[in-house]
Amino acid sequence: MDDLAEISSLVLELSALEVALYLCLAIREHCRIDATTDNIDDVSKELALICTNTFDLTYAVVDCSVDTSLEEFCSYLIPAAARSIGSNAENRVVNVIIAKNFDHVVDTIQLQALELMRSKKLTTPYGRLEAPVDFLFIPLLVRKSEHDQPILNFHLNDHLILSHFHGSRDDFVYLEENNDWLSDGQMSASSVVHKPPIPPHKGHPRIDRRALDKLEQAGNRVTMGADIVRYHQDIVVFLRLSRAVSGGISSLSNVYFMKLSKLLAALHGIDYLTPSIVALAAKKVFRHRIIVAKPEDDRSLQYGSDLKAVAQVLSYATPDTILDSVLTLEAPL
Repeated sequence: MDDLAEISSLVLELSALEVALYLCLAIREHCRIDATTDNIDDVSKELALICTNTFDLTYAVVDCSVDTSLEEFCSYLIPAAARSIGSNAENRVVNVIIAKNFDHVVDTIQLQALELMRSKKLTTPYGRLEAPVDFLFIPLLVRKSEHDQPILNFHLNDHLILSHFHGSRDDFVYLEENNDWLSDGQMSASSVVHKPPIPPHKGHPRIDRRALDKLEQAGNRVTMGADIVRYHQDIVVFLRLSRAVSGGISSLSNVYFMKLSKLLAALHGIDYLTPSIVALAAKKVFRHRIIVAKPEDDRSLQYGSDLKAVAQVLSYATPDTILDSVLTLEAPL
């Protein structure tokens, strides 16, 4: 079996959350997961079990709030057996950080997390932190409604390659097999760092670094024709020119758009890009980045437009409806 066939066969056995982590770990980028108020605890537990059982990685679940201090946040990132926060301490953090309600913490902490994501090193008044080679930071946020857009620091948000919404009706592969982990027993308000003493899901795949490298290499080999390149760039241009978008479509997001498009092609078992895969990548890359324009900021008001009329025109605008309208662009055959 060649690499593409092996990858596409593997993906069929994975849940949506596992696929999101599979993509990010393969290229060592970070992602954002949105959940509902009712299922955020279950999503955090499922992610923890995926880290342990599917990828054999250590993790920390951090319950964040407006009262979370930098010292408290940093201490939660270190495995319990190795915690020695102090001015001279140097500690290696866990592989995966699941930061629940990370949009609630102050900007200072969000920027410190960004520094750890980018350089894998962080010097704080409480000690030096170093991230492992396989390191993934996952802000886990509550989406209060279908079109809600929880807000993170702009620069941190821009360094998250994709976002995924896991609703109440979506599956929980590990939790459904281990009822003692379900939400009737709430997780601690503090960080939880451990490997659960439960057997792996019977017959469920395990993904090691070799399998992750195969996906990265397969993505690098994906080709795209001139018409797909044009379609790819048309989506970016139309988003930037849309009067409903006031920002968020950065040059970095364009790089991520290309990278994720190729990875998704490899997941589908092909070595070339198609319009449908590009459209799927656009939704995953841009949904959490789009800053919806406010009627009072519309440039047409400078030329005599009526504010009420502009507000009515923009009343439809949400990240989802904006993407849907942009993706009505004529795709190449």
